[in-house]
Amino acid sequence: MVKIIMHGCNGKMGQVISGLIAADPDMELVAGIDARDDGHNPYPVFTDIYKCDVAADAIIDFSAAVAVDKLLDYCVEKKLPCVLCTTGLSEAQLAKVDEAAKKVAILKSANMSLGINLMLKLLKEAAGLLANAGFDMEIVEKHHNLKVDAPSGTALALADSINEEFNGEYEYVYDRSNRREQRPKKEIGISSVRGGTIVGDHDVIFAGADEVVTFSHTAYSKAVFGKGAVQAAKFLAGKPAGMYNMSDVINAAM
Repeated sequence: MVKIIMHGCNGKMGQVISGLIAADPDMELVAGIDARDDGHNPYPVFTDIYKCDVAADAIIDFSAAVAVDKLLDYCVEKKLPCVLCTTGLSEAQLAKVDEAAKKVAILKSANMSLGINLMLKLLKEAAGLLANAGFDMEIVEKHHNLKVDAPSGTALALADSINEEFNGEYEYVYDRSNRREQRPKKEIGISSVRGGTIVGDHDVIFAGADEVVTFSHTAYSKAVFGKGAVQAAKFLAGKPAGMYNMSDVINAAM
């Protein structure tokens, strides 16, 4: 039985993950951490992380950037593995994550979806073959109309995964409206769509002479990110100090 603390338990993702763990016979949610406690959770909730004295095997974090510093200090002090899902961290916080990983196991990923992370793995192999055969590469990402950043962090992670195969030779192009020239070979176009309630849709297009190969991933609900976080927590429990990512989770399952 893997015992979990949920950091940010009353947020949307915190509640999704609470439900997933409740339905998993191999896991138990033993405590939650949140800025408020309205008493509706079936586990104890602490409004101050340092007052949480419940033993656990790992902590899953879906909170806010302002709460991450105390979270990292707590995990280091308790030697508690952490699945870090909060985004928007500052450079100083990212450096603190790296320092904490020297003392405790931390898993951090741009996207917690198992499908997206499998796609990252497959793209490297595809890019190595298709780009060298003259295929152009384009990424189209679609999200709901409330998302304020563009392109998405996942789209950039997909581009980075491809670019790693070529030692960073490819330029990322986000807008061609001011250009009047033929498309250079060494570029990856990244386009963003914002509308409606689209949870997350990513297409990576390899366009060659007379054929197109497309890798697609569609998230129909935020539950896909919660499922990935739960799998990550199972993987991380008991692991030695170090920085891990979702590729490690996928590799362990294959």
